[in-house]
Amino acid sequence: MLKAESVRKTFGSTVALDALDLSVNAGETVCLLGANGAGKTTTMNLFLGFIAPDSGVVSVNGVHPWRDPAKARQQIAYIPENVALYPNLTGLENLRYFDRLCGHTRDEAFLAEQLQEAGLQRDQIHRPVSGYSKGMRQKVGLAIAFAKDAKALLLDEPMSGLDPKAASEFTSRIGSFQSRGSAVLIATHDIFRAKECASRIGIMRAGKLVELIDANQVGAQEIERIYLSHMHEDLAA
Repeated sequence: MLKAESVRKTFGSTVALDALDLSVNAGETVCLLGANGAGKTTTMNLFLGFIAPDSGVVSVNGVHPWRDPAKARQQIAYIPENVALYPNLTGLENLRYFDRLCGHTRDEAFLAEQLQEAGLQRDQIHRPVSGYSKGMRQKVGLAIAFAKDAKALLLDEPMSGLDPKAASEFTSRIGSFQSRGSAVLIATHDIFRAKECASRIGIMRAGKLVELIDANQVGAQEIERIYLSHMHEDLAA
């Protein structure tokens, strides 16, 4: 569903990605761990079609995002660290607006169901978003992705700033996309949450995917040990 083959991307003299090979299959969640500047967000931006690779191939379900961004984005939902919503509208009104941007005119009952599936309570969906916590705003983002029936979900640091309870709830909802057969790619610093929700965990350093781990085969402490060993290599260099 998501594929990068031998991708290189530079910004001036800075190499953001170097020979990146990455794939995320339908029904799979891949988490990317790495320090700031490791290349995680650049990878996201390539799949979203915001930037073009210098070399190599990036595809979303066979579509090249830079060449045909509209067709690629039809299949993608994106949740950034801070979901941009209209503060004076309710959660339901925000979802209705974004749903119509996708060309749909679904009824209120359907939209309310998506918000509740994303984790909002019935009374919360009718409140203005200006009074929402960050975790509640992230849930609206998930509901937008649910309603879109996205084939691929990209999340860039979605749990940053969430309290442990909100982060746990958010992580559990991500599993719904796997069960629907969607491909999920997450950039995060949170090793524990990555272990909790990922099928595979990739470690990025200086624009390279230096290790890809089967999350079912190792524990969180071992993932942390592997991660830190790569970060120490960076410091030694």
